[in-house]
Amino acid sequence: MKTPIHAVSTWVRRQPPKVKAFLAVVSGMAALVLLRFIVHDHDNLFVAAEAVHSIGISVLIYKLMKEKTCAGLSLKSQELTAIFLAVRLYCSFVMEYDIHTILDLATLGTTLWVIYMIRFKLKATYMEEKDNFALYYVLVPCVVLAVLIHPSTSHNILNRISWGFCVYLEAVSVLPQLRVMQNTKIVEPFTAHYVFALGVARFFSCAHWVLQIMDTRGRLLVVLGYGLWPSMVIISEIVQTFILADFCYYYVKSVFGGQLVLRLPSGVV
Repeated sequence: MKTPIHAVSTWVRRQPPKVKAFLAVVSGMAALVLLRFIVHDHDNLFVAAEAVHSIGISVLIYKLMKEKTCAGLSLKSQELTAIFLAVRLYCSFVMEYDIHTILDLATLGTTLWVIYMIRFKLKATYMEEKDNFALYYVLVPCVVLAVLIHPSTSHNILNRISWGFCVYLEAVSVLPQLRVMQNTKIVEPFTAHYVFALGVARFFSCAHWVLQIMDTRGRLLVVLGYGLWPSMVIISEIVQTFILADFCYYYVKSVFGGQLVLRLPSGVV
């Protein structure tokens, strides 16, 4: 006998792409409405995003230390993460310096450790041929966008461009990891947990911005600056969420189906 969750997932899988996209939007809006009533201080969503991200990194560290393998992990995604964290850390020191500076410093440290493990200690297990995403596909567009569209604050122009660059790069830093999973089709548990944690963290972060805008009736966009920059900040958050949404759907389906290893259909991610 099919469980309700299995029946729903089967029905969704049979729907055309337009219906799936519509259902995804409706589900996202429903989740936002629910969070708005459950979480009274919406700043807590940003803290939740940081916490879930930390859990994901902890899972990654456990995989590397316990299983002594980095198979299925993208070195390029970790390098992109280190780049945007380093740039954001610099911007935090010269532009705002708050609790997020400390969190970014800790995250950067662990990310550099992961890179070291993949490059040197566990190099024999690194799937280099699968990690074939060209980094200039994301780095060049992010630089161009940052030069054209960046914060309109009173800070030095280089600092403002740097801040724009790290916002755009963060939105697409997971793409090489998704390419690795697309190439392998089979995702082992710890990697799946890590990427799912990233997806949840991105959703909480996106929900934080959207709900803050709703609470301030759009005044937050004015606080962020003028021109296209406020819109690009929100778009970047939404892009990060939707990039991982498809994977998260199959992850949840796999977990409820009792599968330890996630098998992705063709065309996913």
